[in-house]
Amino acid sequence: MENLTLEEQRLLQDELSSGESLLWTGKPNPRVIFHASDSYMIPFSLMWGGFAIFWEAGVSGIGPWAGKGSPWSFGMLWGVPFVLIGQYMIWGRFFYTAWKKKRVLYALTTERLIVLVRPPQAKVISRYLENVPGIEKEIRSDGLGTLKFGETPPIYGGGRGKNASMEGLYLNSSTPVFVDIDNARDVADMIQREIRRLLPSRSSSSSLS
Repeated sequence: MENLTLEEQRLLQDELSSGESLLWTGKPNPRVIFHASDSYMIPFSLMWGGFAIFWEAGVSGIGPWAGKGSPWSFGMLWGVPFVLIGQYMIWGRFFYTAWKKKRVLYALTTERLIVLVRPPQAKVISRYLENVPGIEKEIRSDGLGTLKFGETPPIYGGGRGKNASMEGLYLNSSTPVFVDIDNARDVADMIQREIRRLLPSRSSSSSLS
């Protein structure tokens, strides 16, 4: 298990039900910055941010392409939110994700998969192992990877609005996702063993009903 602070251990222990125990705990690796989704997000953010700055320069009377607008014109004020959004997409989101990663804990117990987010914005996402349909693995050559345990929302919108994973950690999902964990393949194997352990009891319960 990854070393956790006493506070982090207490938070996870408080989530356990009677007879439930921890088998593995982990955190998102803070060194991972870029993901596959950035292959289209970075060009899009640069285009958005560049156009927003170009617009602001034009309406404020700066540069050879500038119009005759006043620095306090409606057009300039209207463009400010777009500039801020562009700056967030270009670089701000990486700082936000790094900050958020420090507050996320992952756990495998004898019964469930748990994603716990520490305050502020505290929340818990969990799923019983017997209800996990399968494991989708995205594992890099260095062993770092992401494990998904069911349907998850898309990153950066994709038509799903507030359910999108804007920070890349899938914290708006109803299904746990272990993002950027070390030794992801070993963790996946451990989870699969626990699922297989529960299969006989689930089959027995089904045959008796």
